[in-house]
Amino acid sequence: MIVIVIDILSILFLLLVLLWVFVPLIYGRPSIPTTPRRIRKALELVDLQPNQVLYDLGAGDGRVLLIARREFGARSIGIEAGLLQCAWIRLRLVAGGLGDGVQIRWANLYKASIRAADVIFIYPASKEVVKLASYLEKQLKPGARVVSISTDFPEWEPAAYNEGDLIFVYDMPPTKGNMMSYLLKKAK
Repeated sequence: MIVIVIDILSILFLLLVLLWVFVPLIYGRPSIPTTPRRIRKALELVDLQPNQVLYDLGAGDGRVLLIARREFGARSIGIEAGLLQCAWIRLRLVAGGLGDGVQIRWANLYKASIRAADVIFIYPASKEVVKLASYLEKQLKPGARVVSISTDFPEWEPAAYNEGDLIFVYDMPPTKGNMMSYLLKKAK
């Protein structure tokens, strides 16, 4: 009997792991978290202010949403394609007493409205940025900022850059250019 229970629990665990990885993969890539230290640096570089609205596109386990709310006082909204990730974030919100000021939406980010965003936080794969750039340019209001971890937008010139942690910040509407044009301006 115990062997059957262990087998059932093992199968359930395996199913949960597969859903955690493969559902987001269908929409672009699996959830790959970054460190809290790097998140804080990114939110400082983008100058996130209290009561601004931050959207985390591909919210994963919700750590960006929680840090943005707790430490920066921002209203945080996560867009996540993985149902398990959304459920996990909701549990973390309830456990942390952060029901107010943090939302999670189960959605494909390309079908979600992000027009209210002051700041967009993303950790995209390099193959996603061309499609993502077009979407962000259409959706975001002037003055909004995009902070990207590890991947730059090849046709946009960053407004700020952290070389050590590979963090890129872009103002909307984006300045046409690239990393080279940014580095040349900084060298002058």
